[in-house]
Amino acid sequence: MSVTPFVPADFIVPQVLKTEDSQLRMLTVNDVVRDFDAVMSSVEHCKTIWGGKWPEGLTLEQNLIDLGWHQKEFQTRRSFTYTVVDPADSMVLGCVYIMPTRKVGFDAEVYLWIRESHLASGMESRLFKAVQDWVTSAWPFTAVAYPGRTISLVEWKEIESL
Repeated sequence: MSVTPFVPADFIVPQVLKTEDSQLRMLTVNDVVRDFDAVMSSVEHCKTIWGGKWPEGLTLEQNLIDLGWHQKEFQTRRSFTYTVVDPADSMVLGCVYIMPTRKVGFDAEVYLWIRESHLASGMESRLFKAVQDWVTSAWPFTAVAYPGRTISLVEWKEIESL
């Protein structure tokens, strides 16, 4: 990325976002089993989020490594991955990723997904709206992209990178 920090040094990173049917908190290695269950129950849906093959072939060990990476990135303020859990924090429902971008004209990109079993309820649409409002009101970004949502993945890939 660039030498510019992703968020200012004095920015207080939001720890939680609560919605009517979920809450977001930092994803950690302690979530590995429940996160793995959510991902593996939603393979086809997850592949549509980034337009690739992930999470085909994902193992529990690889998921642990990924979660450790996301946790460390959060702690070092390089990117922020939140697990989406039910209000009681008894089930992982998905993830939200707030990441720096190299795309010209943008200072962050945000992705999210919800378990396939919860899509029909409209939960992902409600979560997207809540996250959009949250990022606008609580984060220091001025130009946020939501690839696959407010801009197609094809268009996103065509935008010039720094």
